Amino acid sequence: MNNYKRVGIIVAISLAVSQSLFSQSTTMTQAETESIIAPNATLQKISSQFKFTEGPAVDKNGAVYFSDQPNDKIWKYDTDGKLSVFLDKTGRSNGMYFDKKGNLITCADEKDELWSISPDKKITVLLTDFQGHRLNGPNDLWIDPKGGIYFTDPYYQRDYWERKKPDIDGEKVYYLPKGQKEAILVDGDLKQPNGIIGTPDGKHLYVADIRDNKTYRYDIQADGSLKNRQLYVSQGSDGMTLDNRGNLYLTGKGVTVYGPDRVKLQTIPVPSGWVGNICFGGKDRNMLFITASESVYTLQTQVKGAK
Repeated sequence: MNNYKRVGIIVAISLAVSQSLFSQSTTMTQAETESIIAPNATLQKISSQFKFTEGPAVDKNGAVYFSDQPNDKIWKYDTDGKLSVFLDKTGRSNGMYFDKKGNLITCADEKDELWSISPDKKITVLLTDFQGHRLNGPNDLWIDPKGGIYFTDPYYQRDYWERKKPDIDGEKVYYLPKGQKEAILVDGDLKQPNGIIGTPDGKHLYVADIRDNKTYRYDIQADGSLKNRQLYVSQGSDGMTLDNRGNLYLTGKGVTVYGPDRVKLQTIPVPSGWVGNICFGGKDRNMLFITASESVYTLQTQVKGAK
């Protein structure tokens, strides 16, 4: 995921581009539209009351939780369409994902930690450092079927930090096995890892190197390590998700969808300066939920989120 201050620099340019694309959305072919978007569905703005939205995560009932990181809040959008604040003082939570017990696992980069927030809002700190060194800034995460946590750790200077440089050289991807207190380095050869998602069967992991404008796919090994890194598409991403057809959704200037064959299926224009992240929500998991700078949007689809 991206630094909201850095994103602000490109908002003025990308807003004009994305609004232009949005107005041209009818240029998508009928086959493209029918393959993913529900008939007659259009992008619906839910609210624009935020500063920079991020980290959408869906619970077992289909409600979506997302963060407004500059305002240090986590919001909830329930299956009846009600929007409410779930938690204040969230450790500046960014990327989030629900575990099987219903705990919301978050990248809390105020102190560069991983948190677990229970349904009754009890906070447990899961990870504080790597080999005694403060992490750069956990950004996005995915939980595998075993309960282990993969997370990206880029460095984006925050105005609420006292430090001005990272404690760890390089920007990397780590794995925290379930129940453990020490993370494992799984890829240290990236420029700036950001978005991350894995397949429901636990066999493959996708990681976006946003600075290098590339997204990779890995084979996940039994011990959580990664092998066979392959370039999946030459496009970076702030956040990402998968649907039940194996299509990969990347974010940034709108939403770009790639099929399992790596062919671009379509671009979904979003009239905001930057799309930070995305997930599927709703009772049937067929609602695309999009966090886009100051706004959040929904779009009904014919596909469902992978699970």
